Amino acid sequence: MKSLIKKYNIPGPRYTSYPTVPFWDNQSFSKDKWIASFQKSFIQSNHKGISIYIHLPFCESLCTFCACHKHITKRHEVEGSYINAVLKEWELYTDILVEKPIIKEIHLGGGTPTFFSGVNLEKIIKGILKKSELHSKYEFSFEGHPNNTTREQLQILYDIGFTRVSFGVQDYNKKVQVAINRVQSFEQVKKVTKLAREIGYTSVSHDLIFGLPFQTLDNIIDTINKTKKLLPDRISFYSYAHVPWVKGVGQRGFNEEHLPKGEEKRRLYEVSKMMLEDLGYCEIGMDHFALKSDSLYKLSEKKKLHRNFMGYTTNETQLMVGLGMSAISDSWYGFAQNVKTTKEYLKIVESGELPVFRGHILSKEDLIIRRHILNIMCNLTTSWQKEEHQFSNIENTLELLKEMEKDKLVVIENKTLKVPEEAVAFIRNVCMSFDKYLLNSKPDTQLFSSTI
Repeated sequence: MKSLIKKYNIPGPRYTSYPTVPFWDNQSFSKDKWIASFQKSFIQSNHKGISIYIHLPFCESLCTFCACHKHITKRHEVEGSYINAVLKEWELYTDILVEKPIIKEIHLGGGTPTFFSGVNLEKIIKGILKKSELHSKYEFSFEGHPNNTTREQLQILYDIGFTRVSFGVQDYNKKVQVAINRVQSFEQVKKVTKLAREIGYTSVSHDLIFGLPFQTLDNIIDTINKTKKLLPDRISFYSYAHVPWVKGVGQRGFNEEHLPKGEEKRRLYEVSKMMLEDLGYCEIGMDHFALKSDSLYKLSEKKKLHRNFMGYTTNETQLMVGLGMSAISDSWYGFAQNVKTTKEYLKIVESGELPVFRGHILSKEDLIIRRHILNIMCNLTTSWQKEEHQFSNIENTLELLKEMEKDKLVVIENKTLKVPEEAVAFIRNVCMSFDKYLLNSKPDTQLFSSTI
């Protein structure tokens, strides 16, 4: 394993989309093309329901591990104008639709969604639903900060249909928490986890990160032992992505030499994985664990997982609308991203325009490769037996995979690829062999975090 990690631990995408954002064809993209893509997808898929992601960017302080687009402020009066803009953006979308959208999934992300008061969170959701219908099997979820999630917020969101909540824990060690500027006690996490369950949330998730500054094997074992006491239904166990070259990322407060690397970093994951499996968790795709009682596990067993910019989801919707500053929308046929500052976002939406500033319309070949990558990320297998599943670069892909096949990271038989469960750590590398944009490019700067 040590030699394989050294060999394959290279920069690579996380594949929440294909093509990945750095390789979008922004030059030929336009708002008109995006709108046409959006309308096409809506007509095809609205009866099955659509997803909505709402980006709530405000945080009271900067967590230095975070690479998300955020706006740091303690001024809560910003909530009102931002809510109005999100609802206006949604109105701009519904105005170009031929019928009421049927919503199957809503996710509140950030930033810190629980920066907003319970009343204002309710205003956002009720404003969205006012112009929509609900799918019979809808699911609403949100991300909560353990230090500022209140009973009122949990109750209000539950009363309007939220059943899933994810709390950002990261690590319980004080030295690590100080380095990433995210200090929160186990008792506080325990409090909000217990509150959510008392109110009736059916799925409580904790986000953990390995590879953080000053993180040692002893303290990550302590973090898993504390997690054992709360037994969340799901765990997202992310590899820390050190990407200080990304504009606007505040990854500071520590030096690169403070980060565990290579085999040392991977050991943090492998030991944690064994502990989690001993507790009854099953590894789902990449970065995720779930108890067998959770819907994420049940859908993974049926090979019905979906993956988009929100990560793994149990709701396979063709159309996902991203609302808010920096949010990304996905019509399956195209992607569109909103402007990245709140000031510009508010200005453009108030002028009556969609705040989209870049995107990509997928070619026929893009769509084929996208499906292969999605199959691998969700189900650890894909096939090109049928002619319509083949693409021009497939011989090059198969040549690249020979080395991985020799290293027992993939099994290829009868034009079908499978990733063994013991090789899941290398799943991003497998997908990279299908990525024609990545293979054909020679970027001058590093674009992605390391794969392992």
